[in-house]
Amino acid sequence: MDTICKLSSPLGPLCLASDGTVLTGLWLEGQKYFGSTLTGHEKTAALPIFNQTRDWLEVYFSGQIPDALPPLAPQGSAFRREVWKLLLEIPRGETVTYGALAQRLQAQGRAASARSVGGAVGHNPVSILIPCHRVVGGDSSLTGYAGGLANKMRLLELEGVDLKRFHLPKGK
Repeated sequence: MDTICKLSSPLGPLCLASDGTVLTGLWLEGQKYFGSTLTGHEKTAALPIFNQTRDWLEVYFSGQIPDALPPLAPQGSAFRREVWKLLLEIPRGETVTYGALAQRLQAQGRAASARSVGGAVGHNPVSILIPCHRVVGGDSSLTGYAGGLANKMRLLELEGVDLKRFHLPKGK
């Protein structure tokens, strides 16, 4: 049975999930796919992993660079886990396109398209720590963040990304 914990953040309420040892989820309240890996039978309790994650987030939101990530175990298909692993390789303050991630997977012998990578990025169950906000459109658009484009922009600004080189998708 998973355990959950609610935290507040500069982006609003967060919901954390754990199997008791590692972090399995972190969602912004109301984000797309909120709680996608939860069963609805979770209990609420204090766990060391939640304290570790809270401490990491406090350092991150203060604008500093946190130490090593808390232990993570996001649940998803093998393809999604491969994409999430690539997201962890994107340095703070940098961005990468969906297409570039697909090319990295192709170079490893894995069939991938920008669209399939986008689906995996969008279903990332550990927001912020697995930095899906660092992925942008090939046309320099700030597109595709389940937590909302305003939060994507806030996270990128916090990390020192110059947003002047990007634009919002048409109609946003």
